[in-house]
Amino acid sequence: MKPIPGLEGADLGSVPSPSLLVWPDRVQANIARMVDLCGGPERLRPHVKTHKMDAVVRLQLEAGIDKFKASTIAEVEMCLAAGAEDVLLAYPAVGPNQGRLVQLSRTYSDARLSFLADSRDVLPGISACCHAEGAELGVFVDFDCGMARTGISSVADAVLLAEDVSKTDGIHFAGVHAYDGHVRDSGVATRKGTWSEAMESVEALLDALVEAGISVREVVGGGSPTFGFHAGERGWQCSPGTVLFWDHGYGSAYPDLPFENAAMVLTRIVSKPGPNRLCLDLGHKAIASEGAPERRVHLPGLESARVAGHSEEHLVLELEEAGDYEVGDVLLGVPYHICPTVALHQEAILVRDGAVTGESWEVTARDRRLSV
Repeated sequence: MKPIPGLEGADLGSVPSPSLLVWPDRVQANIARMVDLCGGPERLRPHVKTHKMDAVVRLQLEAGIDKFKASTIAEVEMCLAAGAEDVLLAYPAVGPNQGRLVQLSRTYSDARLSFLADSRDVLPGISACCHAEGAELGVFVDFDCGMARTGISSVADAVLLAEDVSKTDGIHFAGVHAYDGHVRDSGVATRKGTWSEAMESVEALLDALVEAGISVREVVGGGSPTFGFHAGERGWQCSPGTVLFWDHGYGSAYPDLPFENAAMVLTRIVSKPGPNRLCLDLGHKAIASEGAPERRVHLPGLESARVAGHSEEHLVLELEEAGDYEVGDVLLGVPYHICPTVALHQEAILVRDGAVTGESWEVTARDRRLSV
């Protein structure tokens, strides 16, 4: 078996495949770089959707980060249970999730909880829940600065929603959320130009809110490709997520960003179905599978391989040097998209100083429901 870079000499015989591996020292280094890029932990509200792990939240708390952003109720609860005191559910709160969020607010009464809204239709329901439980939640008006996924694109309508929130019992206007996830240019100058155009609309909203007599306490924006721009020019909160683990998609697209791969997948060759083919146990259920087949995983040392097929439990590669490998050989891969990859695994096996230690971190919020 060929040696695996970073795991030379490691005993991998007891590590099942496919598995998610995490390097804690690299996670801590990425946290330090994130803090340094922002000029201090107080500027950060990192997204937990990438890792979904209690252990990673605790590492960030130790680094002085005290605000977090989540996409699910389970992620919110995970942050609160770890000791976070300020969590934004960066998702519209609709249906039973309104009551679940209010219940968490009652359970963790010392914490500050908030959610996104882009429609006044959600306000009566959550107001009633808050009133019944004696709770109060913050509301960030979700402003669409170009992503066209959620949010209000009209400045006037966003101001009206902020006014409605301010008049509704049980909730209060906490600020503006503007996610610029559509800004994905690889070149730094082009990316910053696209981002600057998007931020002009956000500035217009902030000016309009001031004119309407509404104080904006917080503005949250800036995903992994852009948060450095926010950090350098505005006092807004930055909310990167992928930077904590990094992946091949962002690593190849944004070489200007100083982060390293802290999470990878371990896989084994389970079959050699042809003279130039290898079959790995790295199917859809072990690695994020959106996008083209060749954009699923980067396998160092197998750059010449072509993906011949990808299904639920199998990844078939075609390469001339297949004869150099044997059934049972272990390979290490860097996911193109780490966030949904993590959610496919129950735990992450830890690697310290090039050795698998037997420790693991639970992917806590992989479950959609923890206690509420």
